[in-house]
Amino acid sequence: MPEHPLRLMIVDDHPVVRDGLRGMFDGVPDITVVAEAGDGHQALALARAERPDVVLMDLRMPGLDGVGAIERLRADHPHVRVVVLTTYDTDADVSRALAAGVAGYLLKDAPREELHQAVRTAAAGGRVLAPSVMSLLVGGLAGGPAGGPAGGPAPAGTPSPRELEVLRLIARGATNREAARALLISETTVKTHLAHVFAKLGVDNRAAAVAVAMERRLI
Repeated sequence: MPEHPLRLMIVDDHPVVRDGLRGMFDGVPDITVVAEAGDGHQALALARAERPDVVLMDLRMPGLDGVGAIERLRADHPHVRVVVLTTYDTDADVSRALAAGVAGYLLKDAPREELHQAVRTAAAGGRVLAPSVMSLLVGGLAGGPAGGPAGGPAPAGTPSPRELEVLRLIARGATNREAARALLISETTVKTHLAHVFAKLGVDNRAAAVAVAMERRLI
């Protein structure tokens, strides 16, 4: 158990859901719920005041929705890790969330122990995806692990260590510019590395590349 409990914020527009989630973390010694928010705007205000380590974030909320809140949180509090917790696992929802830089994407039927571990994993810098979400990404966005998307490139091998460095940064939500700065290379070089990654993994977008790389345990 860490020296100090992980600080968790719950964001959902339904009070009953928030109450239920708080109850699921009652008595967990290494995780403390420090705040609850009913929408994205409230979440941003509470993040400044309470400084959570991890946020459990619903996607569809009035006002500022989950993806909008995630993007703002990533910009204002880059240390905060966000795990989406929603009832929706459509490709559009998943793609937008991954592009915003989430540390995880779980569905609201996840067992208590899975939620506990997801918070710990996210806080430690890892990523968590619900099995149905992983299947959707690999099967739907990436066209399956054994081949490329319709009309897209076929898999051509394993990315190089440098290409995987770029992909790891992208998986954490970095932009091309941020990845270039972190690796001391140009944005053009980052784009070239990503193009090679797409070709080697048989995908045609960043979200699918991350999903396939995670499925193959490359990142």
